[in-house]
Amino acid sequence: MELKEQLQVWIYEMRGNEAFSTFQSIGEVSKKMIELTIHKSFHLVYRLIELALMLPVTTATVERAFSSMNIIKTDLRNKMGDDYLTDCLVCYIERDIFQAIDNEAIMQHFQNMKTRRIDLPRLQK
Repeated sequence: MELKEQLQVWIYEMRGNEAFSTFQSIGEVSKKMIELTIHKSFHLVYRLIELALMLPVTTATVERAFSSMNIIKTDLRNKMGDDYLTDCLVCYIERDIFQAIDNEAIMQHFQNMKTRRIDLPRLQK
C-alpha cells in the first residue's frame, strides 16, 4: 500500500477510534500507535510521524552549526582550508568540553610529541 492510501485508511480508522480522540500532540499519537502496535500495520504513516517529530531537532542542529560557522569564519579567516575550519568549529561547538581541559596539559602533550628547539613556556595561573 502506498503512503497516500495508507494515510487515508489510517485517518478513517483513527477518527472512529476513541483512544486517539483526546491527543494534543503528534508525540502522543506516536506513543499510542506503539502501545496498540498499530505502527506495524501503518508503517509508512508511523515513519511520516517519526520524520515530523525529528524535523525541529534536525533544523535546530543545522541552524546552530551555521551560526557557529558564521562566528568562526570571519573576513580574516575567509581563506582557511576545510580541515582547519572543521577543527575550529568542533572546538567552538564543544567548548564546554574544551574548557574543562587544562591548557598546561595540552601544551605539555604538544611539547612531548617530538623534540623541539626550545621548550614551551609554562602558563602562569
